Amino acid sequence: MIYAMFAMVVLTFMVGIVAVVTRVKSVKNGSVKIKYYRTMDGQEVPEQLTKSTRCFNNMFEVPVLFYVVSTLFVILKTNNELALLLAWVFVGFRIAQAIVHLTYNNVLHRMLMFWGAVISVLSMWVILLIQIA
Repeated sequence: MIYAMFAMVVLTFMVGIVAVVTRVKSVKNGSVKIKYYRTMDGQEVPEQLTKSTRCFNNMFEVPVLFYVVSTLFVILKTNNELALLLAWVFVGFRIAQAIVHLTYNNVLHRMLMFWGAVISVLSMWVILLIQIA
């Protein structure tokens, strides 16, 4: 379980690096004025900048539920092979969602990856509750 959580942490940092690089490039090439970043408002910005920022923000939404349930499995010393598999399925869906989001950004594909991840983490919660009940 810890390795799956670490994989999510690595993914989050990778997406964060993409977001920072995109911001620096946008200022260097003049497509965004540096004062835009004070409030993230005040001008139109390139699509790639918006995508990378939103993708990074997404790394702190549903994944929080994943980190909590995974930590509970570890703390409670609850071993469950299906939950471990679902943890890796969750990570896989999140990687796929980030790739879609940062590249061709097809909304339907992104949504399918999102719901795959949500169902995976919800299933992990159900398994945990059944095991501790």
